[in-house]
Amino acid sequence: MDRDKIEFKSTELRELYEKLVDIKTTFDQEFVAQFKRSLPFAELLFDRWERAKALGFGIGSSIYDSSLVIGKVVVGENTWIGPNTILDGSGGLKIGSYCSISAGVQLYSHDTVEWAISGGEAEYKYAETSIGDNCYLGPNVIVSKGVTLGEKTIVGANSFVNQSFPPNSKIAGNPAKPI
Repeated sequence: MDRDKIEFKSTELRELYEKLVDIKTTFDQEFVAQFKRSLPFAELLFDRWERAKALGFGIGSSIYDSSLVIGKVVVGENTWIGPNTILDGSGGLKIGSYCSISAGVQLYSHDTVEWAISGGEAEYKYAETSIGDNCYLGPNVIVSKGVTLGEKTIVGANSFVNQSFPPNSKIAGNPAKPI
């Protein structure tokens, strides 16, 4: 986008915009120099651990600013929740301690299937979803409502999990199956 072609309603707004661009550029340069990575502006401004603390998550847990959190979500200690995730706790969502929830993961505790096919006459369906301690969910995993994953479960990238699995499971696929 050509910044000079943006039309602003006031000089003050343009000046604020220019200051924000300068701040973003400076933050980005310093972050790249220190950590060898470039993040979206909001991720540079807001601390992942502070957000997790504000949401009542366990000590040492973190969640990116780009993550969507809905309803009652309980997270244990030292759990990493990556960017661009969806944590749907509308039916209750529990995530254990020492979990790694990779980028793009979607965890659901409700669905609207019956509501949609009934033309809005049926109710939404809710069921608690639970992820045990020490679990790894690879990038872009989707977990349906009501699923329980036992502790130390590994879920491969791009998997769709629509049933529960016991502790120490290694699963992948669409739908996810033991591997």
